[in-house]
Amino acid sequence: MSTQPRCPHCRHFLYLKRLTCPNCDAELGFHMLSRQFYGIRNNRAQIGEHVWYTCSNRDWECNWLVREDAPAGRCFSCRLTRTRPPSDDTVALSKLASVEESKRRLILQLGALGLPIVGWDVQEGGLGFDLLSSLSLGHPVMIGHANGIITIDLAESLDDRREALRVRLGEVYRTILRHLRHEVGHYYQNVLLTDDAAWARSRELFGDERSSYKDAIARHYRYGAPDDWRESFISEYATMHPWEDFAETFAHYLHITGTLQTAAAVGMKLDATVTSMRDTDVVPLESYQDEPVQQLLSDWEWMSQSFNRINRSMGFGDLYPFEMVPAVRTKLGFMHDLVTRAPLTLEQQMVLAFPQDEERA
Repeated sequence: MSTQPRCPHCRHFLYLKRLTCPNCDAELGFHMLSRQFYGIRNNRAQIGEHVWYTCSNRDWECNWLVREDAPAGRCFSCRLTRTRPPSDDTVALSKLASVEESKRRLILQLGALGLPIVGWDVQEGGLGFDLLSSLSLGHPVMIGHANGIITIDLAESLDDRREALRVRLGEVYRTILRHLRHEVGHYYQNVLLTDDAAWARSRELFGDERSSYKDAIARHYRYGAPDDWRESFISEYATMHPWEDFAETFAHYLHITGTLQTAAAVGMKLDATVTSMRDTDVVPLESYQDEPVQQLLSDWEWMSQSFNRINRSMGFGDLYPFEMVPAVRTKLGFMHDLVTRAPLTLEQQMVLAFPQDEERA
């Protein structure tokens, strides 16, 4: 299901983070299930048979709605946040608003792909987020994943700090959304690999994840990536350990499908009649669920080249500064098989998210 980012009153285009319409000033709330904006009055909206209320974190720029019979006054995305800065830490909370926006974008994409999302408060090992600030705590916050919980340093929402880290670590791309997509890849490795055959294929492609992670970290930060890493990996970080290769590849699958979905939603296509580079049009799809991975990667190859050229025209670096070598394409094909085997309907996703509401769903 595509997102419909338009004001319900004046039909003005809206970015997903809007609380009010910039054209008619209407108060708005975003409905996750239909992926549409609704007008709200007195902090509520009638949608179908149910009343939906604004999230209790609206003061911190969350525009999602909460169904009247939900187990908490927080929206589904905010419920997944297990730990956040205290209420009197207004500096850290301002950074939280930015990170939560990226997290909502992640949750929307996972939902669109039909991937199961079971919250940390629903079952042991469920998905959750600890959003902490190294600046407020006075000590480093390690970005990572452990038993379903993803930890993010809110200080990385500061452009200068994140850019300094990107340069120091020799990375070509570093954003909050990239962190979230990578770390959620660790979560889904244990969710999507459900039988011995899947694990065997994963180890064949990425390596044996049972090898020492501690030794791998020490080796990577002492010697760096091997000289020929581009022949088999999407990034230098992916070379560190099989876990990281899987998570990096999963993140890139989300980069690719998410950007193509946006391109499709706004009506972009590449017209073969105006160039000698192609014989056929390239028309991105909102979903590649029923398409082979070759179609996905072919569309992405052409679209990413176009995005890169546009970025360069503005004096920026490439939008997608990565190479799709054959080994990486094979790994992405494995991801495509995993993800397209997993789709759940919205109703099934909500039963997982709110099992106590199953009888009322």
